[in-house]
Amino acid sequence: MNLVVEQAAARWYKEQMGLSDGDSLRIFVRLGGCGSVHPGLSLGITKEEPRKPGLLQQVEGVNFYMEEDNVWYVDNKELRISFDEKYEEIKMNVV
Repeated sequence: MNLVVEQAAARWYKEQMGLSDGDSLRIFVRLGGCGSVHPGLSLGITKEEPRKPGLLQQVEGVNFYMEEDNVWYVDNKELRISFDEKYEEIKMNVV
């Protein structure tokens, strides 16, 4: 399992959420939405300090992570977070 956050996506989150170096963003599994991996589930993101991170990557000074109890969502795959400049939106893909 791997977490890859592209720099453009990290910069977008920093700007849009007013984040500073050292802040943490938790990626979590939520009920509903249009997740492509598990029907009826999708990923959300919130500013929160880690308790037991299972996946972690620091980009642009921000810690992006998933807690241990949520990594099953990306089981043996890679979660890639990117920014689509054409549509000016974040994309979360599990590949």
